[in-house]
Amino acid sequence: MFKKFLLVASAGLMAIGTAAAAEKVKIGFVTTITTPAGVIGKDMVDAVNLAMEDIGGKMAGRDVELIIEDDGFKPAIGKQKTDKLVKQDKVQFVTGFIWSHVLLASQKSALGAGKFLISSNAGPSQMAGKLCHKNFFSTSWQNDQTPMAMGEVLNLNNVKSLYVMAPNYAAGKNMVSGVARTFKGKIVGKDLTKWGKDAQLDFSAELAKAKASGAEGIFVFYPGKAGGAFIKQYAQAGLQGKIPLYSVFTVDSIALPKLQKANMSGVMGSVMTQFWAPDLDTPQNKKFVSGFKKKYGRYPSFYAAQSYDTIFLIKSAVEAVKGDLSNIDGMRAAMKTANFPSVRGKFSYGNNHFPIQNFYSRKVVKDSEGVWTTSVQEVVLKNHQDTYAKDCSM
Repeated sequence: MFKKFLLVASAGLMAIGTAAAAEKVKIGFVTTITTPAGVIGKDMVDAVNLAMEDIGGKMAGRDVELIIEDDGFKPAIGKQKTDKLVKQDKVQFVTGFIWSHVLLASQKSALGAGKFLISSNAGPSQMAGKLCHKNFFSTSWQNDQTPMAMGEVLNLNNVKSLYVMAPNYAAGKNMVSGVARTFKGKIVGKDLTKWGKDAQLDFSAELAKAKASGAEGIFVFYPGKAGGAFIKQYAQAGLQGKIPLYSVFTVDSIALPKLQKANMSGVMGSVMTQFWAPDLDTPQNKKFVSGFKKKYGRYPSFYAAQSYDTIFLIKSAVEAVKGDLSNIDGMRAAMKTANFPSVRGKFSYGNNHFPIQNFYSRKVVKDSEGVWTTSVQEVVLKNHQDTYAKDCSM
């Protein structure tokens, strides 16, 4: 009888061991696929799919399951999809997130359930400061950092007065506060325009105000479709060559093909800031950009670069614990070291788990084949840590 019990117990343990060995690494990826903003989500999804191919669909010998969800550009839907990933799909990692307001609405659902939450784009000040969490990481930046770099570019260009435009939501406000934090001149006008599913795409009134303001430059943050609409109207308003345009997250590899097709040549030579560019000279970036262009026939955007990095960050965590997905502390410790091949090159994480990294000025140029792209010019901020890290209790 005792022997029989041992055999049954052994069989049970073997079954448990087999089940554990077969457990997949499950990654939930929340982004915007529908609505006009879906062009950004497509770039992110294409990048994570490429990363999955590049790692052979495995981490530490385990199969990886990638579950992609559409937030519909709405915080409530983003939260619902995060709840589904956590409760129904039982993912270990929740990532993606283009929009700050969607991330803020979803963060408790993931972090409260003990999951890792990794932002591939959104960097709201709250998550960098008072809402920082041991299981939250970013593969992008805190929202204020990129416009802070632009403020330094404006100072270097001796711009004394600025007109500012951005969408009226969390990230838009962070962008405005970021450029104001470093710009030494005077902001002579500011417009925060309607955002969301019915975002404002007619900027004629605001551009007329900018023209009348006498500003020496216009600073804008308009991602996705809104960016292309703004640049077109900026040229139509006759401001090209009169009031220089400085932007963040507006002129990128998503907008440039459409601008080139429409022969909007006024964008050539325009300046933006970012932590990354397609020509950044790192081994992982060369692999990523060439692979992306070969597979999809276009340049990747920074949204794609950050999403690609996300998969490799997760891989580094899973491999550090030899596939033991129950070792949360070990995976967290591994991610804190940022010891993975990043497209940006070597960087470190701050106490709030946002990257400490370089920010560059970039210029719109033509590549050797005549395709419009962006190129790194110079380092504007070196090993830069975000302003809100001091408010993080970790």
